[in-house]
Amino acid sequence: MANLTLSVDDDLLSRARVRAAVQGTSVNAVVRDLITGFAAPDQVDAARRRLVALSISSAAGSGGKSVT
Repeated sequence: MANLTLSVDDDLLSRARVRAAVQGTSVNAVVRDLITGFAAPDQVDAARRRLVALSISSAAGSGGKSVT
């Protein structure tokens, strides 16, 4: 299994860890599930909808920076 390194704001990661713990999982498992859904050809749209829903429900922001 490969390792993946991401750069994430400290506060964002802290909040993600808390939310994952409340849900009985880990940030690693959440990201792995999202990537699995995203990479599956027949589930790309479903994964995209889940990712968009997750981003909308997040309290994190771009700090006014463009995310395009």
